[in-house]
Amino acid sequence: MADLQILGNEEQLQAAVAGRDARFDGWVFLAVTTTGIYCRPSCPAVKPKREHQRFYASAAAAQEAGYRACKRCRPDASPGSPAWDWRSDVCARAMRLIGEGVVDRDGAAGLARRLGYSLRQLERLLIAEVGAGPAALARAQRAQVARTLIENTDLPMGQVAFAAGFASIRAFNRVVADVFACSPTELRAKTRTRPAGGGAITLRLAYREPFEPSNLFGHLAAAAAPGVEEWREGAYRRTLRLPGGPGIAALRPGPGYVEARLRVADLRDVTAAVARCRRMLDLDADPHAPAEALAGDPVLAPLVAKTPGRRVPRKADADEYAIRAVIGQQVSTASAATIAARLADRYGEPVEDPEGGLTRLFPEPAALAGADPAHLPMPASRKRTVAALAAALAAGRVELGPGADWAAARAQLAAVPGVGPWTVEMVAMRALGDPDAFPVKDLGVVKGAAALGLGSGRALEARSQAWRPWRAYAVQYLWAGSEHPTNRIPEDEQREKASA
Repeated sequence: MADLQILGNEEQLQAAVAGRDARFDGWVFLAVTTTGIYCRPSCPAVKPKREHQRFYASAAAAQEAGYRACKRCRPDASPGSPAWDWRSDVCARAMRLIGEGVVDRDGAAGLARRLGYSLRQLERLLIAEVGAGPAALARAQRAQVARTLIENTDLPMGQVAFAAGFASIRAFNRVVADVFACSPTELRAKTRTRPAGGGAITLRLAYREPFEPSNLFGHLAAAAAPGVEEWREGAYRRTLRLPGGPGIAALRPGPGYVEARLRVADLRDVTAAVARCRRMLDLDADPHAPAEALAGDPVLAPLVAKTPGRRVPRKADADEYAIRAVIGQQVSTASAATIAARLADRYGEPVEDPEGGLTRLFPEPAALAGADPAHLPMPASRKRTVAALAAALAAGRVELGPGADWAAARAQLAAVPGVGPWTVEMVAMRALGDPDAFPVKDLGVVKGAAALGLGSGRALEARSQAWRPWRAYAVQYLWAGSEHPTNRIPEDEQREKASA
C-alpha cells in the first residue's frame, strides 16, 4: 500500500476484504449497508455481499454517512493512514494538526488560518481527499479518544468529556452513542482492562506489523538528555511541552502495542500528547511500503528480510530537535546529550516527576536566543549557530511544527548561518518526519554504506535514488551495521550481560 488511489480500485478493495488483509487497516474503511456498521478490512466477522459494501477513506467519513464503529474490530482505533506522515501537501499537514488537537483548541477556522487557507477551501480539499471536513474529522478523533479514556482509566465521565475535547457533556453523550451504539457508562462496563492508578493515564498505542523496536527505543535511550529524558524500568520517558502545561510520557514496547503512560497538567492535552508519542515512534507508518522499495536493492534486501519493520526514531518537539541537531554537530551522541542536559538545567522550566528522574523541559527557543554565550558549553561557531537558529524559531522565520511545509522548512533552515546539509537532513528526518530525508555525509551512514560496499558521496547519493521516497528508512538499516548503543534496547543489553 502506498497511496489513497486504492479507493478507486474496486478489485483491490474486494481482494483486501476477502483476504482480511491487515495492511489496509487505517487506509480504508468498509461499511455494511445492511447493518449500519463500519469495519477494518481485516475484521474477522463474516463478510457482507458485494452489493452491501461501501468504502470510505476515513473513519470520520463513515461516521458522517451514518455508520457506527464495529465493536469487534474497533476500526476507529486502527493506526492512522500513513499518508499523513509521508506527505507534505496541505491535506497531510491539516491531518497532522487535527491529530494534535488544533481544531479542539482553535476551531476549524483556526486550523485553516494556520495553513493559510480559507475554511471553505480547506473543507473542499479535505472532503475530496478523505470524505470529511475538519469538524467531522475532529469529531471522530474526539470519539476515539473518549473511548480510549473510558476503557483505560477510572476518570469521571465529565473529565473524560473534557479531556477528549468535547464542549459539553450532552455533546459527549450524543457522539459516543452515535459512534459506538451505547452510552459512555455502558461502554465502560464492557471493558476488561483495569485502569492504572497513581494519577497517570495508561493507554495502548497500536501499530502495523511488523514492528522492530530495537533501533527505535535504542536511539531514543542512547540520545536521552538527563533530566529531560531517561530510560527507566524498560521504558523511554521524557518531558513534554504541551498547550496546557508540562507533561510526561513513558513509552514501553509491548506485545502488539506500545504502552503509553501519560501525566498531563491539563486533561485536554491528552490528544496532543498521544499524537506526539505516535509521531515520535513512527507508529502510523506502513512498514510494507519502504520494505518493498528497499528490498529491490540486492545489498539492502537481506537486511530488510532479517529485521523487517524498522521505524524512524523522531523527537516529540521539532524545535527542540533542531537545536539539538546543531549541538550534535561533530560530537558523539553522549556528548550532545550531556550538553543538551546542561542547557535544560540552566534555561528549562522545572517539572515534577513522581515516578522517576525527569526534572526539566528542554528550553524554548526564545530562552536560548537570549542566553549568555558564556553559558553555552560548545565552540564559538556553534554558539552562534544555536543562537541564530533559536532566534529564527522564536520569531517564526523557521517553522518545523506538524503543519510545516517540508520544502519551505528546508529552505528556512538552510538560510540560518552555520546550518549545513547534514543538519537540514537530520532535522527533516527526525523533526519534520520526511521519509525521504537522507543525510548522505552522516558518519554512521558513511560507515554503514562502506561496510556494505555501497560507496560514499556522489556514488551513494546516486545509489539512493532507487530507494526514494523511503531513504530515511534506508538510513536505519545503514546505521544498524554498527555496535553503537542506538541499535539496541538498553534492557536487552543488560540481559545479555547477565547471561554472559
